[in-house]
Order: sequence, then structure tokens, then C-alpha cells
Amino acid sequence: MGSALVSDRLYVRESVRHSVKILIVGHFAVGKTTLVGALSEIKPLRTEEQMTQVGESVDDLTGVPGKTTTTVAMDFGRLTLSDDLVLYLFGAPGQDRFKALWHDLARGALGALVLADTRRIEDSFDVMTLLEERGLPYAVAINEFDGAPMFPEEELREALDLLPTTPLVTCDARDPVSSTQALIALVEYLIETKKRESA
Repeated sequence: MGSALVSDRLYVRESVRHSVKILIVGHFAVGKTTLVGALSEIKPLRTEEQMTQVGESVDDLTGVPGKTTTTVAMDFGRLTLSDDLVLYLFGAPGQDRFKALWHDLARGALGALVLADTRRIEDSFDVMTLLEERGLPYAVAINEFDGAPMFPEEELREALDLLPTTPLVTCDARDPVSSTQALIALVEYLIETKKRESA
């Protein structure tokens, strides 16, 4: 049997019978597009546009001075997990003005990976609130930006007001291995949550 990754194929294998959907969410400029790109076996669908002067009054660029583009709809990627199972990744835009679209993207998702940035930890609250309102389980991955401050896990958990069972990991959204480990933490949590609910 060959590798489950089929990066040179545009379409899913004929043997695929099941698919799952995971959201990649987080505040503005936290690395969602980058993470989807790092994980996807196909060229990801990106809906990035150049930021304009009009957007400067809406999108806070504090801490991200080099950012010149922003997602205006979604990111989409795919990862074949086995001969009959494929994972679809949907990156949701982080700005408030896209909340209606965000709710649509959440339909049918098993869970979400929340990316957070220690330079703007409070910006994660709105996203986590939206997930909790929908009853969507999630894990949090601290995207380790170059030069960003690092804190002990206990301090991050307290700052994010996480339940003891909510996974908290670190990752580098640019790195496929690191991003995969963050995704695995979410999937393991979803499996454990399902087991508890059915017990």
C-alpha cells in the first residue's frame, strides 16, 4: 500500500468513502492561512486580497506590521488520512465582519483548532466564545511567532480561561510536522470527548 498522502493528485481516491471537516480558526493575522497551507496535500484554496487603506481603520495591524494581505472568505485544504478517509480543512477569517460566513463554515465540522498569538492573547476570546456558543469542541495551539514572548502553560491556560480538559499545545504554523502535531492533539481530544459522551 502506498502513502496516504497523494500530493500529486487533484482528486480524492476512488476508495474514499468518508470525509471529516475541521475548522482552523483564530483572530486576525494569527497564521490560519499558513497552517492550512502547511497541512494540505493539494494546493490550498486561498481567498486572500491585498489590504487597503480603508481596511486600516478596521483591521488592527498592531504587532503585525509586515502583513499586506488578508483572507476575505476562507482557506481550504485537504489531507488524505487513509484509503477511505479524507480530512477537509476550512480556515475561517478572523475579523468580526465575517462572522456570518464563519457560522456557515462551522456547519458539519467535528471540531476546531484555535490558533493564538501570545502578543495578542485577548484577541482569541471572541473566537472561543463563538465555538462555545455552537457547542463545537476545540483545542488551542499557540503559534510561536519569531520574537513573541513565551509563557508557562499554566499562565497561558489561565489567560485563555481554558477548561482543564481543553488541549493547549504550541506549534509553528509554517512547519508541516509541528502543524500536524497540533492537529493530532485536536483529533485525540475529539475522540476522547466522543468516548465520554457515549459512556
